[in-house]
Amino acid sequence: METLKYTLIIQWSEEDQLYLVHCPDFPWQQFITHGRTYQEAARNGQAAIEGLIAVLQDNHQPVPVPSISPMLNVV
Repeated sequence: METLKYTLIIQWSEEDQLYLVHCPDFPWQQFITHGRTYQEAARNGQAAIEGLIAVLQDNHQPVPVPSISPMLNVV
């Protein structure tokens, strides 16, 4: 499979005590996965995107084109 170039936003949730993963290119999914560590969340995010793409392709639905997001400044 080719390298996926989707943006993942990973944020800590105090309520869930997990890192939550969002992919803006799949807006109908508020959070696509999570992880106990940042690294686990990133791996799970990649796997979730691969799964979402497979489902879309299997159902002959269009796959979102990865968008280019500006770099975020976090303070």
